[in-house]
Amino acid sequence: MWKNKRKILLLLIDIILLNIAYFLAFYLRFDYTIPHQYFLLYKKTFYIVVAVTVVTFVFFKQYNKIWRYASLHDIMDLIIFITIGSAMAAFVLLFLQIRLPRSIYPLYWFLSALLIGGSRIAYRSYMENNSKVKVKNIKYKKVLIVGAGDAGRILVREIKNHPETGLKPVAMVDDDVSKLHRSIDDVPVVGKIDDIQEVITEKEIDEVIFAIPSAPRTVLKKVIDKCSEMRIKVKTLPAIYELVDGTISISSIRDVDINDLLGREPVKIDLEEISSYIKGKKVMVTGGGGSIGSELCRQVARFSPSRLIILDIYENNMYEVQQELKRKYPELDIVCLVANIREEKKMNKIFSKYTPDIVFHAAAHKHVPLMEDSPHEAIKNNVYGTLNLVKVSDLYNVNRFVMISTDKAVNPTSVMGASKRICEMIIQEYDKKSKTEFVAVRFGNVLGSNGSVIPLFKKQIAEGGPVTVTHEEVKRYFMTIPEAVQLVIQAGAMAKGGEIFVLDMGEPVKIIDLARTLIRLSGFEPDVDIPIKIIGLRPGEKLFEELLISDDKYVSTKHEKIFIEKPVSVEYGNLILTLEKYKDKIDDMNEDEIREFIKSLVPEYNPDYQRFLMEEIAATEIE
Repeated sequence: MWKNKRKILLLLIDIILLNIAYFLAFYLRFDYTIPHQYFLLYKKTFYIVVAVTVVTFVFFKQYNKIWRYASLHDIMDLIIFITIGSAMAAFVLLFLQIRLPRSIYPLYWFLSALLIGGSRIAYRSYMENNSKVKVKNIKYKKVLIVGAGDAGRILVREIKNHPETGLKPVAMVDDDVSKLHRSIDDVPVVGKIDDIQEVITEKEIDEVIFAIPSAPRTVLKKVIDKCSEMRIKVKTLPAIYELVDGTISISSIRDVDINDLLGREPVKIDLEEISSYIKGKKVMVTGGGGSIGSELCRQVARFSPSRLIILDIYENNMYEVQQELKRKYPELDIVCLVANIREEKKMNKIFSKYTPDIVFHAAAHKHVPLMEDSPHEAIKNNVYGTLNLVKVSDLYNVNRFVMISTDKAVNPTSVMGASKRICEMIIQEYDKKSKTEFVAVRFGNVLGSNGSVIPLFKKQIAEGGPVTVTHEEVKRYFMTIPEAVQLVIQAGAMAKGGEIFVLDMGEPVKIIDLARTLIRLSGFEPDVDIPIKIIGLRPGEKLFEELLISDDKYVSTKHEKIFIEKPVSVEYGNLILTLEKYKDKIDDMNEDEIREFIKSLVPEYNPDYQRFLMEEIAATEIE
């Protein structure tokens, strides 16, 4: 209701101002004394001229703008529309064979632009000053903006337009030397990124905002490292690909996330290649309610499959994914199935009914310590569940089957890792005799996934600590959930059958360093405000994870970040027959027998690794 009233009020004001402009055009043209016959001409034509100009404004939607945020671009647009309106008014008068003194037209245009443009600027100034009065008691945080480009310029203006945020930009830094010692909207560019710490001290900065959406992650990490040393909070704008509509606003600013600290560029995918093999196909995602599975569903949905089949044993998370996708992709045919991949008959019925073209297999038990205590469940779910899916995929002529694996499958020390290694062996064995292209994708830890270390650290920090780390030397490879999923989908596009795809994940990250960084990003000092406690390696854990069984056994692909592990020269022989033979005996085995069974299938499986490792560490410490 108020919006309509505002538009009507603005329209009435414009009518009055345009009429004044038209009258003044006559008044100035005749040196402040309008002859009687021209005054009658004014009275005869003013409503035509004003009406045509206002109709032009309405046509170009000038009354839909929020003028309290008017920019120079908006004012320039307004002048263009006044020019068009003035020209149209002159055309209408000529069409009606009404002749005015020629100087009236430019005078009317100039005075209209002056009065209408001035009214908009005055309104914006009034609203800005009014906002400042309302929030005059706010204590402002002094903000340093990193980046004096377009994003930084827009951000400065946005912050100044929203004083209620309590932010005040006082300085900027940028590595472009041409911008040094200049200013943007009265905010000076005082140095380069390397000067951040000096600027923070000199300007008494309270907060830093990183405003270079196109910058590589290494630059952001450099800024974060410098600011964390001084216990200054860093916020950032989303990456450029996240700013789809090209707009930047106060709401775009977010806290720096641990995902920003990988120290390498995110994996980029070939959208055209992916689109070509998913578009119009029936795609199934098992474990579709989990962290990886749900992101798989989101990204697959972007490429217009003919049907998306989401399968999971847990209905709650799957329901949330279903509702999200229905909102975003209302035309997409989504089928959600609550089912257990362990049930071979159920899988047969599902594949017979829905005949998927592509299967992304993300359903698995993945928690290492839990599976050490429940090895039977790891084998039944991970190994036999995968075997069921592989068999029905082959039976119903699935085109491509992409399984999610893990770096813990390499020289495994845990039941979970060994179970995933067996899964890799299953798909490579089946690929030899099947028309289906079976592949696996192996990657490290996924930041932010259910049960990962980051949510645990955040919870521990929120509770005041301590933050628990298993060992000072523990290192892990990390990637983000979107990266992991993009790799899986890209691997599906590259699949020829039997490959194990591996991502170049950069250098492994020390978990204790990750903990310290996260504590600093939360505004605390490690071991001062929040203690870090070493609790020892958990059952089945390694100090270092590996991505390749042998460092020299891999080949490059056309994707610079994706490699293929060469098949290990091991004859799997009767792997499938052995698994079928023991299928109904698993529950009757004790834990030692289960581990011996795993060892018989995966000779490199070494459950005693942790004990030997800890003895070696202890001996080194004594020396």
